[in-house]
Amino acid sequence: MDILSNLKYAEGSRKNRKRVGRGEGSNRGGTSTRGMNGQMSRSGANKKSWFEGGQMPLQRRTPKFGFTNIFKTRYQIVNVNSLQRVADEKKLGNDVLNAASLKSLGLVSSAKQPIKVLAKGELKAKVNLEVHAFSGKAKEKIEAAGGSIKKI
Repeated sequence: MDILSNLKYAEGSRKNRKRVGRGEGSNRGGTSTRGMNGQMSRSGANKKSWFEGGQMPLQRRTPKFGFTNIFKTRYQIVNVNSLQRVADEKKLGNDVLNAASLKSLGLVSSAKQPIKVLAKGELKAKVNLEVHAFSGKAKEKIEAAGGSIKKI
């Protein structure tokens, strides 16, 4: 039978915290473990985590330079050699390759971002493309192989 005087908290349900400010007999009275003077001994004391005691903060003493244009168009790159590889593997016909078909072939990661074709590698297959941008050499290689390229 449980008697009220025998009741105990469940194991691990309560943390053993030090109780400060409960008199000198507790060894945590007086200044309540805050020390003697200074900002952090006062009530309501708060310092920002990046405050360095009046020293010039890191984010202000590091040099800042350059410029990032937030309106820059970031293209997904498709090289001519990857078009040749896909043409060899998938046996592409005279279909027009647009953003959705390039995504389904695994050449780009998103059909929503603009695509640019570059001239790295060789191309022998006839490929018809509709893309957002292309280099001059890439256009020459595609047209030399009998394909066409159209800017969207």
